[in-house]
Amino acid sequence: MKTPESKAQLAALYAPCLSERGALKRLQAWIDFNPRLARALERAGFRKRQKLLTPRQVDIIYRYLGEP
Repeated sequence: MKTPESKAQLAALYAPCLSERGALKRLQAWIDFNPRLARALERAGFRKRQKLLTPRQVDIIYRYLGEP
C-alpha cells in the first residue's frame, strides 16, 4: 500500500463512507481517545492541525489502529 501523504487521505482510508471533514474528525477522535497513540505521535512531531503526515507518523498510526 502506498503511504498516504496527507492526513485527509489517511482518514479517508479509515472511513471511506464519511465526508473528508467527518473522516478527519473521526481519525482525530481516535487519536485523542488513545493516549499512548497521541504521545507517540507527539514525540514524532505530530500536531493536530498539520495537513501532511510523515511516513513515521503514518507508521505509528498503523501500529496503534492497524492498517485500514
